[in-house]
Amino acid sequence: MKHGKKNRKFGLKRDQRKALLNSLAASLILKEKITTTEAKAKEVRPFVEKLITKSRVNNLATVRHLAKYLPTKILKKIITEIGPRYLTRAGGYTRIIKIAPRKTDGAKMAIIELVK
Repeated sequence: MKHGKKNRKFGLKRDQRKALLNSLAASLILKEKITTTEAKAKEVRPFVEKLITKSRVNNLATVRHLAKYLPTKILKKIITEIGPRYLTRAGGYTRIIKIAPRKTDGAKMAIIELVK
């Protein structure tokens, strides 16, 4: 039964789905703005916001926690640039903007970006 299960599966197995979310999160943190499908944007949003909230405190435990999800290059960026940028903001670090559907298959598309 699917009672209380609200995450999207994307037709993928658990490890593939986790890898997809980690990859989308890493791209969003590195580029600060990515274009993807609306469903993927909505799924990666809470994941990225939790990582940013965690990165606001810079200590060894935080670095180790974030290292589970992000590569080293992106880990440095989130701790040195992005975390301190949002110290005074109480959540809501990302914005999803809906755009025209993809021409090939008609998938709903969206831009997800970090709020300045």
